[in-house]
Amino acid sequence: MRKIASGIFIEDEYPAVMLGSVVTQEGVIAVDSPLRVDDTRTWIGTLTDLGRVRYLVLMDSHIDRVLGARVLNLPTIGHDQTRIVMSGWSDSFKGRANPIGADADRLKRITGVRRAVPQLTFSDEMHIHLGEREFHFLHRPGPTSGAIWMVLPNAKVVFIGDAVTINEPPYFGNADIDQWLESLDDLRDTRFASFKIISGRDGLVKRNDINTMARFLRRIPNRIQDFAKQDTSPELADGYAKELMSSYKKVPSSRIDICMLRLKASMINLHSHLYSTET
Repeated sequence: MRKIASGIFIEDEYPAVMLGSVVTQEGVIAVDSPLRVDDTRTWIGTLTDLGRVRYLVLMDSHIDRVLGARVLNLPTIGHDQTRIVMSGWSDSFKGRANPIGADADRLKRITGVRRAVPQLTFSDEMHIHLGEREFHFLHRPGPTSGAIWMVLPNAKVVFIGDAVTINEPPYFGNADIDQWLESLDDLRDTRFASFKIISGRDGLVKRNDINTMARFLRRIPNRIQDFAKQDTSPELADGYAKELMSSYKKVPSSRIDICMLRLKASMINLHSHLYSTET
């Protein structure tokens, strides 16, 4: 684990997500879950060395960060929309059934998915006091309708989930791009100027990373509109995926295929979401 501030850590040992933990005098709050259940149990076991794990926070409903939570007997915090979305899922999951370029695509059939649904949810904002620390949970939609941030105002640290991704493109098939850009504007506000910003994929975020993310997102609406005007074929989606991939030039060769699939699935699924009601 890497120490970010006093009693605040991030963990990148496990695939797919950057995990977080915050230690208080009355226990530990864990942020997101490893994908594989064995890794989840190992990670929680590691955190118990820091104190009793009191809560798990799910930053949104992306399958990479929630599926491992099904084996944890912990009160889970999330947004109302995350609860609604996950409650509508089947209790079983097979990654190859509907691949979206997630690391979870590689999972074989698993069951018990609904056990990961968060029980403690909120609509706009929620504050929790645990020990000496104050936690502010803010609804910041964009990557998903239920995306949240976890702010520690006294420590000047904010966990932002997938609002910014540095090393690989995000999945945006369930996104609201306008709301996402508004969330990034909020992140660039002066009130966060002295904060350490933690991405749920890449760890520490610099201000320039926020600007780069915003430029990437601004490219998407025009591509979706052009895609809608044409035949919306998978081959055409490939072309747009290659174009968007140019914003992420340092992706390792071993990860290019999964990132390309992520962008292709994002194009197809976001188009379907935006235009499905049109006749």
